[in-house]
Amino acid sequence: MRGTVLLFVLVTVYILAVNFYGFRLVRSQYEEGGRGEVVRMLFTAALGGALAQFITMLVLRFRLKNLVLMIALPLLIVLNGYCFFLIFRGIAGLTF
Repeated sequence: MRGTVLLFVLVTVYILAVNFYGFRLVRSQYEEGGRGEVVRMLFTAALGGALAQFITMLVLRFRLKNLVLMIALPLLIVLNGYCFFLIFRGIAGLTF
């Protein structure tokens, strides 16, 4: 029982940390004037930070004309959500 709670906490902290990093990445690129790398943003989004990046981009109105990001981020949001759902369901299945 304690092991499954620990796994729930670890996965939740991972999701929050990656989303916070994604938020800071978009904000730092916005403050620099847009000279950041799209590859780093996509990699962070693929690791689980797509939701925070997409919301931050919409709020700051930053790089909305970048077609790759505007198509890839919503797809990665759905993919991340499904993967996290499977992870949480798998952890819940570990309880006896």
